Amino acid sequence: MIKAIFFDLYGTLAGFKPSRYEIQSQACDKFGISLTQQGVLRGYGQADAFMTDQNKVHPLRQMSETERFNFFCEYERRIIKGSGIDVDLETAGEIWNTVRTIPYEMIIFEDVWPVLDELRSRNICLGLLSNMNRSGSELLDEFNLSKHMQFAVTSLELGVEKPNSLMFKKALEVACVSELEAVHVGDQIGSDVDGAENSGVRPILIDRDGNHLGFSRCPRISNMGQLLDALNSLAEDFR
Repeated sequence: MIKAIFFDLYGTLAGFKPSRYEIQSQACDKFGISLTQQGVLRGYGQADAFMTDQNKVHPLRQMSETERFNFFCEYERRIIKGSGIDVDLETAGEIWNTVRTIPYEMIIFEDVWPVLDELRSRNICLGLLSNMNRSGSELLDEFNLSKHMQFAVTSLELGVEKPNSLMFKKALEVACVSELEAVHVGDQIGSDVDGAENSGVRPILIDRDGNHLGFSRCPRISNMGQLLDALNSLAEDFR
């Protein structure tokens, strides 16, 4: 029986407004670079995977300002590469600095709220697992999730990032459930799926950008509206 569900934040429950494509296009236009919408999605897939790998060995929150900028030069280069355009790191850094000047906000996707409401009506414990360098209570308040989620575990508070099993073990402890009673939903294979599996928690990959169409290690959904069916299938498997 599924008693608890953990959620990643960025890319799973929340995204940028304006969109990543709009932000990147506005910045790249200043450098005479034209991106495609699908290319930006593909590029972010590669860049976010790069961030996941980086956090395993030297987390961004522990980097100096110079190290962090150098990381984001390569991060930006990979985003642009998704549209088939290769730029040098110096140019990528200039574009990244331009991106940072563009106003944006992170908002909860519209398909999230009805699903969270339904899960809470089933008395399922809901929690947030985020690699963001923020406190859990701060994130829950900022995104108006406090009424839907009972807790949040973040890298700032625990001192590690997903896929470190300590993140998932802490969530299990707070939710007072066993590994087989929990599910984790996230958009990154390297941090969310690998981390959950290595902790004995069943993962569900949410692939909003369609970057993992052939992925079959665990249930894959393309939006939150498909989550309830995926959960029902998992529950059937464990009866």
